[in-house]
Amino acid sequence: MTDNIWGYQPTAGHTAGNDLIGYKVEATDGTIGKVDKHSDEVNSAYLVVDTGVWIFGKHVLLPAGTVRTVDEAERKVFVDLTKDQIKGSPEFDKDKHVGDAGYHEQVGGYYTSHRRV
Repeated sequence: MTDNIWGYQPTAGHTAGNDLIGYKVEATDGTIGKVDKHSDEVNSAYLVVDTGVWIFGKHVLLPAGTVRTVDEAERKVFVDLTKDQIKGSPEFDKDKHVGDAGYHEQVGGYYTSHRRV
């Protein structure tokens, strides 16, 4: 993975500006939801994933560095996390995700500690 958890890996196949809303999100052990919102902002790129009924409608913020690949033909985003890692992640906070460095640090710290090497 990239050193910047808030940036897409060069091998992810995502082109800034491509709309990912509605793409299915695939954890290493199966589908976990769909992209509800995303940002390509440099050093602050992320996906907001609606996990649906799988974990009772929770929305999670996934830093772009967790994205392994984007398959535009299949409309799927593959992440380097398990369902349990995503389930245990900090819940998405719509009031803090933009401009709150502490929140980004908390979320980024969680995912950095759960990265596969």
